[in-house]
Amino acid sequence: MKFLDQVKIYIKAGNGGNGSPSFRREKFIEYGGPDGGDGGKGGSVILRSERNLNTLIDYRFQQHHKAERGENGSGQNRTGHGGKDLFLKVPIGTQVFEEDNKTLIYDFKKKGEEFVVANGGKCGLGNTRFKSSTNRAPKKFTKGAIGEEYIIWLQLKTIADVGIVGLPNAGKSSLLAAITNARPKIANYKFTTLNPNLGVASYDDKEITLADIPGLVEGAHEGVGLGIQFLKHVERCKTLMHLIDITNEDLENTYQQVKNELGNYSKELLNKKEIIVLNKTDLLDESDVKKIMKNFSKNKNSEVVMLSTLDKGSVSKIKAKLLSYVS
Repeated sequence: MKFLDQVKIYIKAGNGGNGSPSFRREKFIEYGGPDGGDGGKGGSVILRSERNLNTLIDYRFQQHHKAERGENGSGQNRTGHGGKDLFLKVPIGTQVFEEDNKTLIYDFKKKGEEFVVANGGKCGLGNTRFKSSTNRAPKKFTKGAIGEEYIIWLQLKTIADVGIVGLPNAGKSSLLAAITNARPKIANYKFTTLNPNLGVASYDDKEITLADIPGLVEGAHEGVGLGIQFLKHVERCKTLMHLIDITNEDLENTYQQVKNELGNYSKELLNKKEIIVLNKTDLLDESDVKKIMKNFSKNKNSEVVMLSTLDKGSVSKIKAKLLSYVS
């Protein structure tokens, strides 16, 4: 399934049905009088959050959505059938914006939330409604109101416990595959991850949701590479896992480069809990790994740990660490 995190759609609630101006005309009934029924209410457009969705791809090719209109009223005081509400499913983490794509209308944060984004038109009244002691044969009736219609934007911001960030080819996808059931694309070249990948890790009967974010290169906050498009997906993560390839020549510069991009995008990202993971330790001798670890850990406020995705023991330790960061 392709990933889509922003889409523009048109929504139209149903119009209300018209009231009826009917009069009774029956044999042996001398004074028939008005018997026009009311129209039915128009259907509303309702957004509902679903846990089993993680993309807005359903709205890529179907961008116009209309609810049913209410039926007109009829004689014998019969009320028109109300139009069915139209329910549109969206992933948890979806934000609804007005046409300007800046004014936030609603934010879905939990499963099963519902938001009426367009109200159906009110029903029209039949002439029976206007009968009185002084007006025994009213011809007056009203038409149904027009349903609301809008152009809105849907934006998806992934909700996960841990967001995995780092330079391209740092091993983020390999880590996600090692500790969850996710199967992201893994290859020995940059930008193998083109979309955020989600996975769920289980440890001690508890679950941790992880999001693998495409690699951040210098200038990502200005649109370089893929970063600007997906940095918003780490805004809601409780903890950031900063993954660094331990074989890089300048680990400090590598670390600061990603931190700068996060800070330039949003200062709030720098205030999140962080765990630094030096990955691919299996590519170096143990003595070299310890030396690098000692030098790099100096003056770091965040915890620094080592990882080899080929070592099951190392992977289990990472799971236990993450549990303490999100619980």
